[in-house]
Amino acid sequence: MHLRILLVDDHEVVRIGLKTLLSAYPEFEVVAEAADAQEAVEKALYVQPDVVIMDVRLPGKSGIEATREILARRPETRVIMLTSYAEDEMLFDAIAAGAAGYVLKQIGSDDLVRALKTVARGESLLDPAVTQKVFEQVRTNARRAEEEAFASLTDQELVILSLITRGLTNKEIARQVFLSEKTVRNYVSSILSKLNLSSRAEAAAYAVRHHIENHVPSSR
Repeated sequence: MHLRILLVDDHEVVRIGLKTLLSAYPEFEVVAEAADAQEAVEKALYVQPDVVIMDVRLPGKSGIEATREILARRPETRVIMLTSYAEDEMLFDAIAAGAAGYVLKQIGSDDLVRALKTVARGESLLDPAVTQKVFEQVRTNARRAEEEAFASLTDQELVILSLITRGLTNKEIARQVFLSEKTVRNYVSSILSKLNLSSRAEAAAYAVRHHIENHVPSSR
């Protein structure tokens, strides 16, 4: 394995340190360095490195923006984000930009070498210190999406939608909730409109997907 590497950091001492560390490994070759996002993009397109070690915080545009630009024009490049702090927002922005890895600057040399080899094989990695944050955020996002899925519906509409998922007709629903069939029909139309859906089948699928059973008022 021979990896051509681009180092991106606005602190020269950091670049020197990384270059010195990597020079001890014959399989790594630092082919270029950059001190800001624009230079990083230009160097990446010119020297076409296998891996970019990218500082998250750069003067002007961030390393995340640079990563997004590089990968849009050269998707085969692998990018490892390097940062001093495991910041949630930065972490998820980096992943969304297409970064293959996210490691802290406190990482040991052996771990950095393993990280480089991992992303070069086409695999993704996260520093153990931030992995848990990913799972926590995924779970939080899932809960938020579920809560927002039915935010526009009234309690009565939630009850009627839950009955739709059971395959009941408007007439059968009307008997269940002690309303007229016409009123139920109006409720169904309102549900479809609020959820931007076009049919009962779509509404049923949507409700099941977002776990409506967790949202129907318990008093019903």
